[in-house]
Amino acid sequence: MKKLFLFLLFFSLPILLAAQTGSKILDDLPKDVFKIRELASELYVKQDYDLAIRVFLKGREILKNDQLFNFELLSLYRFKKDKSGLIQEYLHTLSVMQEMLQQAQNVFSLVFESNSDYMQLQTALLKKMQKDPENEAYSKLLTWQYLQQKEYDIALRQLIAQDKRIKDDGTILFGYAQIFIANKAYETAVKAYNYILLKGKDNEYYLPSKLGITESRYQSLLAGAYQEKEINLLTAEYETILKEYGKNTRTLFALRRLALIQSQYLQKPQIAEDLLQEALQIPDIPANQTGEIKLELGDMYVQTGKPWEAILIYGQVSKEFENQDISSEAQYRSARLSFFQGNFNYAKSQADVLKASTTQLIANDALNLSLMLSDHLQSKADTMALQLYAAAELLQFRNLFPAAIHKLDSINITYPKNNLHDDILMSKSRLSIKQGNYDTASELLQQLIGAPQKDIWTDDALFLLAGLYEEHLHKPEQAKVLYQRLITDFPGSMFIAEARKHFRKIVEII
Repeated sequence: MKKLFLFLLFFSLPILLAAQTGSKILDDLPKDVFKIRELASELYVKQDYDLAIRVFLKGREILKNDQLFNFELLSLYRFKKDKSGLIQEYLHTLSVMQEMLQQAQNVFSLVFESNSDYMQLQTALLKKMQKDPENEAYSKLLTWQYLQQKEYDIALRQLIAQDKRIKDDGTILFGYAQIFIANKAYETAVKAYNYILLKGKDNEYYLPSKLGITESRYQSLLAGAYQEKEINLLTAEYETILKEYGKNTRTLFALRRLALIQSQYLQKPQIAEDLLQEALQIPDIPANQTGEIKLELGDMYVQTGKPWEAILIYGQVSKEFENQDISSEAQYRSARLSFFQGNFNYAKSQADVLKASTTQLIANDALNLSLMLSDHLQSKADTMALQLYAAAELLQFRNLFPAAIHKLDSINITYPKNNLHDDILMSKSRLSIKQGNYDTASELLQQLIGAPQKDIWTDDALFLLAGLYEEHLHKPEQAKVLYQRLITDFPGSMFIAEARKHFRKIVEII
């Protein structure tokens, strides 16, 4: 028993001495800012981070200034990964230095790893706001926290309360409405814009908010969350805006959106073509928007069966905006049209040039087109099969989906030994996604991923299928696996950055 006592005493003595030393340091702490910093710095070098923190906190107490050593404590808490201490210290600092808000948001976004971290911030914030309700930094940080949690409606309520409290003109809410759209919270965005409309027609954000409402519904349309009545309602809204405010630079984007709806959803490409022609007649349009409208008009020419007009206008944009990204886009669309028409050698020569484009998306599309043409121009049978495939792609581009599927199905019947297996699966899956048939699309993509003939489309298929699982089929675990496979097996893919972002988001949720 005596030996055991001596053993415990021997091993506990250094701990007791350290504790006494720490207590003595705190008891003997000088009332000198510089000496306190020097002492804490020595403790930091010795990796005694907890005692360094206690020294700074004790220093605040004896110097009767609770705003001393903010930055030192923030650094220590972050180094220790002490999220609770970091939250409390940032909130303490924001009580007098609201300009630290952006830094706090940046640090929290880097340090926080799960929803529970954000909930801890929310709890601490609400307590602070009860004591200091006029602190706008707390209010803004709470809104930011709700956005990170995807609690968009709650964030909107917080923003409306802030708008009323500070009597804002709508600037803050308008900016956040655009954030809601970017995060696909379309209904919340509509509510935000409707609130701004209540400020009256004289408000500078009145017309932009009316346009914002239609933009929210338009983006919802693109996401597939629509029915025919929504399409007709959106069409009527755009027509009302153009009738009320005229066709000018302020309403130009409404005119372009209406043209796309007429073409993509109402199967009226000729009306869309006429609308884009009108858009080009509006004076004082910025040059880059003129180029974009011309590209859209070129696409309408393709849809209305005027390929030569399309080639001419693509060439015009390519020449007018030489050495700019839009020029490469025009050249790619010209190459794609040549492919649709069966002019494979010319299409390949254009695609080969565009593989070196500075725009990654164009370079990737051009590379895929070039590889496809290289693979399927080796024999007469493959070339004939490719003619049918190109015709099917043109039908899909013209939104003639049943005819496109029929043409794709005919390839294996007419040329049973063709080498277009992966390309046909990818084309069919995209058709199914456009029609909202997500289960069918997932089955097709699984076939492609499971037994690809080549790897031309595999990373595209992985990214598309992961997106379907995540956003439409509600299978986050399967999405996570596919994003991980994409990141691991295709490190050079253009989808890597987005895949990593989605992977991290799913891991946090799960």
